[in-house]
Amino acid sequence: MPGNVPSFCMQGPLPEAASPPRPAKGNTGRRTGVDGETVLPSSLPGGVDPPPALKGRPTVTLPEGDAAPASQRSSDSPQILVPGPYRRFSVPDMPDNMKGTSVSGALNDVRTDLGDCRRCALHTGRKNIVFGEGNPHAGLVFVGEAPGADEDDQGRPFVGRAGQLLTKIIEAMKMQRQDVYICNILKCRPPGNRNPASGEIASCEPFLVKQLESIRPKVICALGTFAAQTLLKSDVAISLLRGKFHRYHNIPLMPTYHPAYLLRNPSQKRQVWDDVQQIMNMLADDSG
Repeated sequence: MPGNVPSFCMQGPLPEAASPPRPAKGNTGRRTGVDGETVLPSSLPGGVDPPPALKGRPTVTLPEGDAAPASQRSSDSPQILVPGPYRRFSVPDMPDNMKGTSVSGALNDVRTDLGDCRRCALHTGRKNIVFGEGNPHAGLVFVGEAPGADEDDQGRPFVGRAGQLLTKIIEAMKMQRQDVYICNILKCRPPGNRNPASGEIASCEPFLVKQLESIRPKVICALGTFAAQTLLKSDVAISLLRGKFHRYHNIPLMPTYHPAYLLRNPSQKRQVWDDVQQIMNMLADDSG
């Protein structure tokens, strides 16, 4: 590979034990990502149509070249970056002055306003509110969809496998996690990582807007189908939204694939690298 391709684009295969399970005979081939996206091969085994249970879930259809047989998927998957059992991974801890309510100023006021939020039914099943973390004066903010199980356990955004890949992407941009800000549209985990409901978004998005107004980033990066479509109020596919800047509350916004999607489709890492290079160029131009 060319020398300017970052290491996150060149990860090797997952150990066999951590590879995605093969679909059973007659299975739809459905795979659900960490962010709740349902990933479908472009042609399902045996010509099976998507079942009714998938209706209402955002789906990502793989390009023809990525619809690999189940027997090939383990060799196409990226390598786990640290040892340990499935779903237990580590990401860099944040400096004490950037953890949760330790941040000062306007962002801390937003967290105080959020309080022990009970504005929607998600509070009944959560372990922790996942407010966000990072530099309260960051030039770049990453926005995902909602916390998963690991995030709910730890009260931190993007701390599972997808979070570790996001950390690698940030490092490839010559930054660290503490240099950026990371958050989600929802602050509480939806049961079973289901898609956020419209009422939940209506309750939570005002706090995201306040976070962004407090941070005043130069660029937002929307991670995944649901985050991009929610922020841009669009139903256009992420494959068409990505690769170009849009506007969210007059802030340049770059949609790109979610790291969880990249874990199962590593060939798309090059496209994400193209997207983040545009972000890097915009940040450099703005600082210059």
